[in-house]
Amino acid sequence: QVQLVESGGGLVQAGDSLRLSCSASGRTYSITLMGWFRQAPGKEREFVAHVNWAGGWTYYADSVKGRFTISRGNAKNTVYLQMNNLKPEDTAVYYCAAHIGGNWNTWGQGTQVTVSS
Repeated sequence: QVQLVESGGGLVQAGDSLRLSCSASGRTYSITLMGWFRQAPGKEREFVAHVNWAGGWTYYADSVKGRFTISRGNAKNTVYLQMNNLKPEDTAVYYCAAHIGGNWNTWGQGTQVTVSS
């Protein structure tokens, strides 16, 4: 089992920056990808970004490309999402997720990000 705990959400103004953190514990050797998803009120959960756990290569949704950066911590049990130039449409609950055994099947509890205009 893998456990994920997010932190770093909050209320910011448009154009501000925020960094989310996700700490993984347990059988982290089973993780192939770590990612961030988000869910805005009344909308489905959507993919934001992911990082390859072993190699570090990354992939982003078009809506955040050039503004958000996903990275792994030096201890390799932490993943970050640096969010710059935030927009009101980035407002959502952000979830950290682990891709294990072919699926995104492990999720954190979520952290709220609210961007005011």
